[in-house]
Amino acid sequence: MDVDIIIIGAGLSGIGAACHLQRKNPDKTYKILEAREEIGGTWSLFKYPGIRSDSDMYTFGYSFKTWNDDKSFADAPSILKYLNEASEEYHVKEKITFNQKVISYNFDTSQNLWTIKTINPKTEEVQYYTSQFIFNASGYYNYDTGYTPIFKGFENFKGKFIHPQKWDTNLDYKYKKVVVIGSGATAVTIVPKIAEQVAKVTMLQRTPTYIAALPNKDKIAKFIKKVLPSKIAHTLVRAKNILADMLFYNLCRKYPKTMKKFILKGIKKELADFPIEPHFSPNYRPWEQRFCLVPDGDFFKAINKGKATVVTDTIDTFIENGILLKSGKILEADIIISATGLKLLPFGGAKISLNNQPFDITKQFIYKGLMLSELPNFFVFAGYTNASWTLKSDLTSEYISRVLKYLDKNNFKSVHSKVIEKNLGELPLINLDSGYIHRAKDILPKQGDKFPWRLYQNYILDYKVLRLNTVKDKRLVFK
Repeated sequence: MDVDIIIIGAGLSGIGAACHLQRKNPDKTYKILEAREEIGGTWSLFKYPGIRSDSDMYTFGYSFKTWNDDKSFADAPSILKYLNEASEEYHVKEKITFNQKVISYNFDTSQNLWTIKTINPKTEEVQYYTSQFIFNASGYYNYDTGYTPIFKGFENFKGKFIHPQKWDTNLDYKYKKVVVIGSGATAVTIVPKIAEQVAKVTMLQRTPTYIAALPNKDKIAKFIKKVLPSKIAHTLVRAKNILADMLFYNLCRKYPKTMKKFILKGIKKELADFPIEPHFSPNYRPWEQRFCLVPDGDFFKAINKGKATVVTDTIDTFIENGILLKSGKILEADIIISATGLKLLPFGGAKISLNNQPFDITKQFIYKGLMLSELPNFFVFAGYTNASWTLKSDLTSEYISRVLKYLDKNNFKSVHSKVIEKNLGELPLINLDSGYIHRAKDILPKQGDKFPWRLYQNYILDYKVLRLNTVKDKRLVFK
């Protein structure tokens, strides 16, 4: 056996998991396999203008490492700097092997051993690694390609067409007419960032998204950090933001009409003369899809200055100099940016086998949001959809740390979860009504309709279940 644990992915979750191991289980040996050439995952892959976190950094950062910047919403370079600092502080960097894309996993139950097959994307050299446990922190989307719909007449367009996931850093958009297709977090990030330099930028959306402006400097956090020691301040600000986010989410789910009015009132306050209808009033309830946050209202400011605009319409066809809409209107464009989303890809597309037999993940349920039923010694790192990703991956690490200690104490070598409920109902894994989730429903595991197979997307409940409750559970099989 090469090491006790192999962590897949050196992004936010993978680096966090390694830091937790160093802190809580220093006796365990581990290695991180990263498919790319650098750490950072999403934050080093995406290069589009203005890329930033849409969760505040007190909750998006780690529980064990303070966020010392004044900005609540950080850009990618600041997040990468933070990740690099964490990996150096906890001596994680020397444990990473780069250019190792996982092709397959196989677990041998007689030896309690995982064999991982990788390929070097540059040299095509194949390698094998063995470990007792796998921590899968490879993210949830396809790193090679984003989602682009088939656009009618695409071949007619004579300008430049680009997907943000494949951003060309040499793209010159100065004084150009730009159309950004999409209305999600990527679109509302790109539009204000390029607005000052382009001739005009138009965000073309089929349907609107809920957008809220938040100050990028948190005055309460600044005060708390001024009067209290750094670590205590970080914990307090983190707790404040977790509770505020949970309160807002739950109010949206419980009182959708009232909250919709409240949100639209906030947008009206941000916009000068630009109409709210139909551009900012979605036909679904708040938080049925992901919410977009714009730090300091930069997106609305770009519209107010007349540098950016929003058009709500449907594409009929691409034409030589832009897009013809169903309404008959033409949007002229030198550059079209297709901010149309991601393609989900569980476990980086690697094949999983159990005793050399293919293991079908789509037939399995997720236990407590971190283990696939029937699969031994395999832990999954996934974040929240309604709050900061890292909150859940931090809790996952804390829980695994306790499981590893329990296994050692009782001299067990493997653990897997088992559905013991007679009539467990099935629900889609991710409870959001977003396009990228609908497109992937046939390739994902399931969640059940009862705890612990149901994901509640609730930090306080998860804190109790993963940090405080006993590890022992009749649904866990220890061997």
